[in-house]
Amino acid sequence: MADKEQGGDVEGRRRSTFLDPKEIKRLIGILSQAGGLELELEDQGTRLKIKMPEPHSRTEFVQVPGPYPFSPGPAAPVQPPADAAAADSEALPPGAVHIESPMVGTFYRSLSPDAAPFVKVGDTIGAETTICILEAMKVMNEIKAEQDCEVLKILVENGEPVEFGQPLLLVRPS
Repeated sequence: MADKEQGGDVEGRRRSTFLDPKEIKRLIGILSQAGGLELELEDQGTRLKIKMPEPHSRTEFVQVPGPYPFSPGPAAPVQPPADAAAADSEALPPGAVHIESPMVGTFYRSLSPDAAPFVKVGDTIGAETTICILEAMKVMNEIKAEQDCEVLKILVENGEPVEFGQPLLLVRPS
């Protein structure tokens, strides 16, 4: 232990710092700057392997049709019961259609809690109009109307979790 405190020889320092968290962080920093490398160290039967991804590796997001099981917790129901959804779809006004969620996420009506909502009931909107933001895995996804229409009803509350295919808005195409 005296060797470690006073510097000691190279062999003594290497053994005492081999699995030291500060040394591991330093090695990770070196590897992350170099990018896409792998380091494996072994000392007296103890092995440490660090593998870093390539710095410019591409992450692809693929949308897979759901529905997915989602468990937001006991206090927040995700969807109304199937019989209520069926009754709601049967009572659609003439010519009205739903704009459905293209993904699982959290529904937001505006960019921030202080901002005005993207759309309100009674608005006539274009195909490129953003109707909401769906947050999925800390990524904010703007959802467009994809058709010229009039907003008849907003079916989801702000901050509520939604499922793939869940109706978000009731609209009448223009």
